[in-house]
Amino acid sequence: MITRLRSLTRLWTVLVPALAVVLLVFTWGRALPGAVVALVTVVLAGSVLAAVHHAEVVAHRVGEPFGSLVLALAVTVIEVALIVTLMADGGDKSSTLARDTVFAAVMITCNGVVGLCLLVASLRHGTAVFNPEGTGAALATVATLATLSLVLPTFTTSKPGAQFSTVQLTFAALSSLILYGLFVATQTVRHRDYFLPITRQGEVITADDHARPPSARTAWISLGLLGLALIGVVGLAKGVSPTIESGVKAVGLNQAVVGVIIALLVLLPETIAALRSARRDRVQTSLNLALGSAIASIGLTIPAVALATVWLSGPLVLGLGATHMLLLALTVVVSSLTVVPGRATPLQGGVHLVIFAAYLELAINP
Repeated sequence: MITRLRSLTRLWTVLVPALAVVLLVFTWGRALPGAVVALVTVVLAGSVLAAVHHAEVVAHRVGEPFGSLVLALAVTVIEVALIVTLMADGGDKSSTLARDTVFAAVMITCNGVVGLCLLVASLRHGTAVFNPEGTGAALATVATLATLSLVLPTFTTSKPGAQFSTVQLTFAALSSLILYGLFVATQTVRHRDYFLPITRQGEVITADDHARPPSARTAWISLGLLGLALIGVVGLAKGVSPTIESGVKAVGLNQAVVGVIIALLVLLPETIAALRSARRDRVQTSLNLALGSAIASIGLTIPAVALATVWLSGPLVLGLGATHMLLLALTVVVSSLTVVPGRATPLQGGVHLVIFAAYLELAINP
C-alpha cells in the first residue's frame, strides 16, 4: 500500500506540471468563462504543490541549509512572477500590489508560519528549540530589508506620496540584493552550522534521518519538473488574475486583499513543509523556511519590481501606512524576544498567531 501511494505521488507531480503547460497553451490571451477559470485554479494550485514537492526533492539531495534556500527561492520566483504579471495588466490600480504582497509575505512568514511551527513543536515536544545565532541573523536581515524597502518610502520627500525616486529605488534594489547575497553566503558557507537543526542539548544535527537522499538523476528530473511547474504557475496566474481582482472588488474588500491572496497562495505549500519539520522537532529548519522566504521575498521582489518599472507604466507605491508600520514594528520586537532564548513555549507561538490574526482582520477591515 505504501509503495502504491508513493507511486501515485510521483505520478501526479509529473502529470500536473505537464497539464499546466498544456492548459496554458490553450488559454493564453483568451477571456476565460467561469468553468475554465475553476479548472485553471485547480491546476494552478496543483502546480504550486508540485513545484514545492520537486523543490523539496532537490532540497533533500543537497541537504540543509541549502534545502531551505532552494524552497525559498522557488516560492519567491512564483511570487515575483505573479506580482509583475498582475502589475503589467493593472495600471495605476496595481501601484501598491508589490508593497501589499511583500508585506503580506513578511507577516505570513514571521507571524503565521513561525507561530504555527512554534506552537506545533512546543505542544508536541514540550519546548521548541532552535539556534538563536542563525535565527537572529535572519531576523535582523528581515527587519533591515523591510525598513529600507517598505518604511523609508513613506518618509522620503523626493517624490509625492509613499514613493521612491529613481535614485532611491535603485539604491533600495541594490541594497536588497547585497543583503540577500550576504545572508545566503552566511547561511551556506561561512556560518552554515548556525542554520542547522540542534538537539535539546544544543548539539548540531548534521544528518537527516527520515529518508535516504534521492539519486542525482532523480534530483535533476525534479529540477526540470520544478521549472516546468513554475512556468505553468506564472502563466495560469495571469489567466485567473482578472477573476481574483474582480472578485475582491465585487465583495467590497480593500485592494490590499489581492496581495494577501497571492502571498497565501504561494506560501501555503511552504507552510506545510515547515510544519512537517516542526512535527519532527526540526524547528531550525522551519525557521529557515519562514525567515528565508521573508528575506527572499523582499530581497528579490524589490529589485525585480524596480527593474520592471523600466517598461511598466504607472506609479510604484512601496511605503506602508501607519497601521502596517505599527504591525511591522510589533513583529520585529516580539520576534526578537522570541529568538533570544533559543527555545519557545506555546505562549510565543500564540503571540505570533494573534499578531497574524490582527493583520488579516485589518486587511479585510482597514
